[in-house]
Amino acid sequence: MSGTPQFDATDTLVEAVRAASSQGTPLRIVGGDTKSFYGRHVHGLALHVGDHRGVLAYDPAELVITARAGTRLADVEALLLQHGQRLPFEPPAFGDEATIGGTVAAGLAGPARVAYGPVRDYVLGARVLTGDGRVLRFGGEVMKNVAGYDVSRLMAGSLGILGVLLDVSLKVLPRPAATRTLRQQIDANTALKLLADATQRGAPVTGSFWHANELHVRLEASPAGLDAVQASIGGEVLADDTATRFWQDVREQRHAYFAAAPALHRLSLPANATMPSGDRSIRMAFEWNGAQRWLAEAGSTGAAAMAREAGGHATLFRAEAAASGGKAEVFEPLPSALMTVHRAVKKVFDPAGILNPGRMYPDL
Repeated sequence: MSGTPQFDATDTLVEAVRAASSQGTPLRIVGGDTKSFYGRHVHGLALHVGDHRGVLAYDPAELVITARAGTRLADVEALLLQHGQRLPFEPPAFGDEATIGGTVAAGLAGPARVAYGPVRDYVLGARVLTGDGRVLRFGGEVMKNVAGYDVSRLMAGSLGILGVLLDVSLKVLPRPAATRTLRQQIDANTALKLLADATQRGAPVTGSFWHANELHVRLEASPAGLDAVQASIGGEVLADDTATRFWQDVREQRHAYFAAAPALHRLSLPANATMPSGDRSIRMAFEWNGAQRWLAEAGSTGAAAMAREAGGHATLFRAEAAASGGKAEVFEPLPSALMTVHRAVKKVFDPAGILNPGRMYPDL
């Protein structure tokens, strides 16, 4: 489409993958390379997807956009903004060169996930290059075409271990009529209860972030609707430009909490799990009304134990050891039966095991 660089590198990518498969050469899939810190380190020949770019189709009336995987996330968001639309899951970029393929493969969502759901819920279709050089198409470009829908969704969060994303179709949504951010001083457990009560009442909360006894809550609705719900949440109203910068800093982890973290563990917990007291609480923050919590410390054992005790799991989201190929594991071990399923799926899509080997687990 006009204004977006177009280049089809399918043939080049197919040739490179087939050559690597025949020789058993591991490949490290690279888009914008802005999320290389996430997951285990991959030792392999770089397969660059960034040149495979361009928006292939966009119909604002149908709320669907289709783009090649190397298309910059910023270009997609700018195009949607022109038509008053957005990616509902508010993906973090972690750099100007972030691509739409990397966004889907990483499966990371920003503050708005609390209201709109994860990346996979918006993947309508995908064209995928398998590890043995096949080009497969799954799903469609409109919601009513659901053939293969689950397979295309499988690519979200797969970190490239199943295939090289070539093109992806995503559902988009209109931008809200009005947005308001409220800030107040409040302790963690009181904040969790306030947010739980607000959600139960159906308050239009599309972002929440708590740290150091300060809670920010973002509401999106009509202006009249915001007036009606504001009093029940409480707090001061932030100026629009201040609020915009705040949520961008949370989304991109430029907020002071993240910047000061020596290591960062993500805890996926039941939203009603209470926060710990003492020093550990000081090193924590939470989003998604409590369902996503961050622990800024170097030791992974304590993070995993805390998550299990609360009924969830922990991920080593960012740390020097993970980025440099150290021994620290990123994801918690899977039960043996589930790992068997993962290996079987990997074998179907990548028989030679050359695509991002070890990115999730050592033997995947």
